[in-house]
Amino acid sequence: MKIVGLTGGIGSGKSTVARLLGEHGVHWGDADDVAREVVEPGTPPLARIAEHFGEKILTPEGALDRSQLRGIVFEKPEERVWLESLLHPIIREELIRQLNPPLSPSPSPARGEGGEYEFPYVLLVSPLLLETDQHELVDRIVVIDIPRETQIERTMARDTNSREEVERIIAAQMSREDRLARADEVIDNDRPLDDVTRQVRELHERLLVDFD
Repeated sequence: MKIVGLTGGIGSGKSTVARLLGEHGVHWGDADDVAREVVEPGTPPLARIAEHFGEKILTPEGALDRSQLRGIVFEKPEERVWLESLLHPIIREELIRQLNPPLSPSPSPARGEGGEYEFPYVLLVSPLLLETDQHELVDRIVVIDIPRETQIERTMARDTNSREEVERIIAAQMSREDRLARADEVIDNDRPLDDVTRQVRELHERLLVDFD
């Protein structure tokens, strides 16, 4: 089974492209989803984070205050290094587990009569695919590309973050140029949805042929 890595900067449209591939029946795992799951209340990683940063890092309900944590790690690089050294191995392990497609009785182009997954690839969606060792898991790298200004505008509209906050996040990620240099395939998401849908369909068809 091949693994295709899907990545892009914040606000580039990773979830949109993953959903479009999912509509073709492709099984996928999302590193952002896993990153939230591994620090849910009651998990050992959340307890470690609270011990390190203090109880102030938790909401009154005992959940992780992501906004406060994000502010700390972007202001203090050494705290970001500590957090990543804790979470990245845990996220990687859980991603590997979730990338194994379960049996499913639901009708799908990807499923055989017994519910087995029959496509030759699965999808790993991760904003930090290239910044972490997650890229070692994949056989093909797909980058979703949009101009920086579009990236900023979409993220501000989605997350209600200030421009300064979004620019700080972008600066902490791999540059657009470096990301594109590592890409095997590129999806241009600065296009109308019907054009992006066409690009995704053609990508899926190429991957089925390449990995057959």
